[in-house]
Amino acid sequence: MSNQDETPEYRLRKELPDEVPVTPSADGVTEKPAEPALTGRQRLVQGIWPPRVSRAQLIVALLLFGLGFGLAVQVASNSDSGNALRGARQEDLVRILDELDDRSQRLEDEKQGLEKQQQELENSSDQAEEARKQTVEKEKQLGILAGTVAAQGPGITMTIEDTKGTVEADMLLDAIQELRAAGAEAIQVNGVRVVAGTFLTDSGKSVSVDGNKINTPFRFKVIGNPQDLEPALNIPGGVVQTLEKEQATVTVERSDKIVVDALRAAKQPDYARSSGQ
Repeated sequence: MSNQDETPEYRLRKELPDEVPVTPSADGVTEKPAEPALTGRQRLVQGIWPPRVSRAQLIVALLLFGLGFGLAVQVASNSDSGNALRGARQEDLVRILDELDDRSQRLEDEKQGLEKQQQELENSSDQAEEARKQTVEKEKQLGILAGTVAAQGPGITMTIEDTKGTVEADMLLDAIQELRAAGAEAIQVNGVRVVAGTFLTDSGKSVSVDGNKINTPFRFKVIGNPQDLEPALNIPGGVVQTLEKEQATVTVERSDKIVVDALRAAKQPDYARSSGQ
């Protein structure tokens, strides 16, 4: 190889491409040589610069940046806490554990206290409901005795036919007393409810019950145990024999369902008051 070939000018000329002669066109205009093709690296640079970023891509980039920053802060905080515990003395660690145990115990005590309060509230609610039910039931029972509530149940029906007009008020009162002694719980005579303060009086050839005149036949509707009520009326020298001596006809029928629906208005006492007031 000659020294001429080693000169820088020759090497530069050798590396350059051969000159392309300009070819005139048919109309005499000289055509410009075609631009050289771009390499792959040049096309890559032109594709990424200047950057063309859309609005959506910018928002996504900002969100990713914020997420990464938050994670970095959290990791740094956890690392600081872990480093603080690792660098703490044994006495400090024991104290921290004791505080955690105390806090856990307080929370457990508070939980047990809340559960106890819940149980007490449930028990008080159940007791209140039971007391309410008992009060309602007691009210019904007292209403039956007072004649302010209708009643039904097993019992008897006693009918007295008095064609001669010989039955008097005291005879009917004896029948009521005999029925009460036998366990009658509710009594009704010809649509008039019989209660503790009921009184009977003679009214000409008929009878009045609490001021209500009733006529024959006298029909008693009685709620109670039929096996106790009927024998009590038919005992020797009892109500039935006494009425039959007065030429009255008496029939007693048992029934599984007697309805006593005659009611009395509840009366407010004038002087008596509950001792609890």
